[in-house]
Amino acid sequence: MRIATWNVNSITARLPRLLAWLESTGTDVLCIQETKCTEEQFPAEELRELGYASEVHATGRWNGVALISRVGLTDVVKGLPGGPDYETAQEPRAISATCGPARVWSVYVPNGREVAHEHYAYKLRWLEALRTAVAEDAAGARPFAVMGDFNIAPTDDDVWDPSFFEGMTHVTPAEREALQALRDAGLSDVVPRPLKYDRPFTYWDYRQLCFPKNRGMRIDLVYGNEPFAEAVKDSYVDREERKGKGASDHAPVVVDLDI
Repeated sequence: MRIATWNVNSITARLPRLLAWLESTGTDVLCIQETKCTEEQFPAEELRELGYASEVHATGRWNGVALISRVGLTDVVKGLPGGPDYETAQEPRAISATCGPARVWSVYVPNGREVAHEHYAYKLRWLEALRTAVAEDAAGARPFAVMGDFNIAPTDDDVWDPSFFEGMTHVTPAEREALQALRDAGLSDVVPRPLKYDRPFTYWDYRQLCFPKNRGMRIDLVYGNEPFAEAVKDSYVDREERKGKGASDHAPVVVDLDI
């Protein structure tokens, strides 16, 4: 079973690349973030023609998450149970479902913007709600994973230059402590370092030639429970999909399971 996560930065803009990537990689389950579309605009029919069922939680702004699967898609939960509001509304940042033998969450953790911004405090509250929401599944006997764009680099080794990010979000102790709390709920990072690269970043800003210069961050993560982690046979960041015209600023993260 091949499962992946990808912040596509607009599924409408990325659709031709997404369809081609699915066909070439044989991915069974894909967690998608930043759909930037309404649920009615989501390309469910195009995905169905490739053999994928889909579920989306989106409102048409810059958020939006989805799950697509060709091994089953049941028991869908849209939204983060117990999650906090931002500006009086729940943002569409989480969706979960059972896909074949595994339970999977696709999450798009709030960015945080700036440390002094209310969005940063919201981000920490959101992460605490996520930890509470996944605790039961994380402790269960079924393979289970939370995957997506966490907007946090777990360590200084996960950014191209720690000094560049000093005082910024994505690297603060509070954010990293929130990730550790999530792992303490019974999850582990199943994409080890190093992979095929010394620094397997997953995101590179479009500006200032960040991708050619490899000035990136590893913020797209796959956290699995013990049954999930034990089934992992391979994992990689598909850097090739970050190249060329029309690419997302994130690369897919792929995990192969023996389930």
